[in-house]
Amino acid sequence: MSDVLAVVEHRRGSLRDVSFELVTAGADLVGDTGGDLHLAVIGGDVDAFAEELSLAGVDAIHTVAEGDEFNHDVSVQAVEALTEELDPTYVLMGNTVNGLDYAPAVAERLDLPLVTDAIGLQNDGGLVVTREMYASKVESTVTVDAERAAVTVRPGEWEAAEEPGEPAVEPFAFDLDESLVRSRVTGFEEVGSGDVDIADADVLVSVGRGIEEEENIELVEELADALGATLSSSRPIVDNGWLPKDRQVGQSGKVVTPKVYLAIGISGAVQHVAGMKGAETIIAVNTDPDAPIFDIADYGIVGDLFDVVPELIDQFQ
Repeated sequence: MSDVLAVVEHRRGSLRDVSFELVTAGADLVGDTGGDLHLAVIGGDVDAFAEELSLAGVDAIHTVAEGDEFNHDVSVQAVEALTEELDPTYVLMGNTVNGLDYAPAVAERLDLPLVTDAIGLQNDGGLVVTREMYASKVESTVTVDAERAAVTVRPGEWEAAEEPGEPAVEPFAFDLDESLVRSRVTGFEEVGSGDVDIADADVLVSVGRGIEEEENIELVEELADALGATLSSSRPIVDNGWLPKDRQVGQSGKVVTPKVYLAIGISGAVQHVAGMKGAETIIAVNTDPDAPIFDIADYGIVGDLFDVVPELIDQFQ
């Protein structure tokens, strides 16, 4: 039997989506090992977060009431102390800005091998981690030659856990070494943020280089309005300055998991696909029947977007 400790994330008073995905990833892993799934909630309104995280598959939630926001030094000490207390076989963290900030330090202090950016986990007599390489062109498996390990999991690769459960909620106190806490969060400043967060959208209409000219984006905006959707784009549109950075989907943009993703004039480069392949339903419009986007699309229209989009607008209006 092998226990798993998953460290959840929150920001500005809300749990991040990756927290619920970590529950699913952790529950899948203990399903292989027969162990228990423990969650760690560090800082913020830990009681409210614990209530939200009372989900099926979770055996215990450990709340650490230290600070309001993520802090590298506090998180490292808290996870180290929890790991020494619980002795889990695997420690899971998000492959996020926060997770990649402290995960290496945790692994170093606990003398654990660290595997980052996991898109699949399996225990079959040992941990096997699936990763992507070469801009997501190749999947690889990493067999961890150690009894224990730390892993960061890629957001958007696991379904978010939703089914309610009744885990034990246990406050966890440890001796925080204040001399090692060398930074504090004093506030937030949103850089390049817009009026929407595409990562939260249920329906996205995304535009690519097939739109040809900046003024043609207005046509796709009209379709998004007709659908009650949010407008997003591939990288070339942002690079051209036609839409702001916060609208970009992909490896260098945002990972999105909407219910519907409508790709207009997007060929389907691996960098873009990495950011949207988790959508429930993918619909593609492209003139090229061999465009890679059709390999992952649930529905496809081979046609000129300047003919197809006006027809769609008429239908939805």
